[in-house]
Amino acid sequence: MAKFGELIGSNIPVLIDFYVEWEEEHANDLHSVLRDVAAALGDKAKVIKIDIEKNETLANALRIKGNPTFIIYKDVEMKWRQ
Repeated sequence: MAKFGELIGSNIPVLIDFYVEWEEEHANDLHSVLRDVAAALGDKAKVIKIDIEKNETLANALRIKGNPTFIIYKDVEMKWRQ
């Protein structure tokens, strides 16, 4: 999880999309919107996707139960979660 600490330690907002790969086909519209948001924000924020199944330890530590789960961090602090 040291890498996760580096991701959220940024002084710019970081939106993390926790998802499950096998549901990707059903969520293409949402992920298309997130790509557009990331492009529009440029270097003002980061948008990161994390596969729950490939990062189970992290997902369990953050108590990720629903899919998708979105969390915004800034300066290592969780600012929003849905």
